[in-house]
Amino acid sequence: MDDAITLDYGSGGGKTSALIEELIVPLLKNEALRELDDGAVISGNERLVFSTDSFVVSPYIFPGGDIGKLAVCGTVNDVAVSGGEPRYLSLGLIIEEGFPTEDLRRIVQSIARTAGEAGVRVVTGDTKVVERGRGDGIYINTSGIGFLRAPWLGRRTIREGDKILVSGPVGNHGTSVMLARNEGLLEGEVLSDCGPLHRMAAKLISLGEGLRFMRDPTRGGLATTLCELVGGTEFSIEFSEKDVPVEPAVRSACDILGLDPYYCACEGRMVAAAAPEAAEEALALMRSLPEGEGAAVIGTVTRRKPGAVIVRTAFGGARIVAPLAGAQLPRIC
Repeated sequence: MDDAITLDYGSGGGKTSALIEELIVPLLKNEALRELDDGAVISGNERLVFSTDSFVVSPYIFPGGDIGKLAVCGTVNDVAVSGGEPRYLSLGLIIEEGFPTEDLRRIVQSIARTAGEAGVRVVTGDTKVVERGRGDGIYINTSGIGFLRAPWLGRRTIREGDKILVSGPVGNHGTSVMLARNEGLLEGEVLSDCGPLHRMAAKLISLGEGLRFMRDPTRGGLATTLCELVGGTEFSIEFSEKDVPVEPAVRSACDILGLDPYYCACEGRMVAAAAPEAAEEALALMRSLPEGEGAAVIGTVTRRKPGAVIVRTAFGGARIVAPLAGAQLPRIC
């Protein structure tokens, strides 16, 4: 840990892991927190999945969404990929003095609309206003509660030969936000993939234990998610560049911006691991939904290099994919 917190600690990569694992978890240690999944499973009369997230995206309105839609989708998706059925949300707003009322109205309408689509209700919340110049517009915190439907899920269940799937083209959200900050950089428009994953998660859970793992690849993108899946285990993941769906406009924008689409955040995509015998059915279930029509099987769990993610390039070579080290895309969620 450094002596001061920098933007790198919010990247979703190695610095974020260090902050969580070296400072936060040791001070707040408990069984539910120790797993470090997207949502915590809490025991009770019925087991609950509980998740929280804060959103500071800039700009707060971007092609394909806004901070309100993003806040609902981000929390709903964390509950869903943790094996829960999302039901309730809390909503915390921190608004800067002078924020346009019409923009706030649009954001709250977006929250209501997206919550309706995801089948969740906003049941509690809080609002604070800070002085002009102290808040950069608006920040949102959402927490979500759902009922656990797939207690077997988790990276501890992956096995050699399992297949890795992604539900659609990667990198759209991060690229969309970065282009919104750099108007005129690229002809045409890249839309954020921001959207709820509760329906897809529910369909995949129907596979039972043939489904090993689900995660939405937000900060740090696809590459960091795969590294987290096998990090510290006896397994590795091998995937092929040609099998990973990336929209041409996203690839072009990343080339111009000096970014790697594998590290660009997604906010409406899912990465899943499925047993070999369940992979084709999992792919069909993903593709049966509009949000999964671009789904693909991209790789396999192996034991070739424990803890590593290996990509086969378009030129026939291979390279190791590392977790995101710094803040490639600050404030994209």
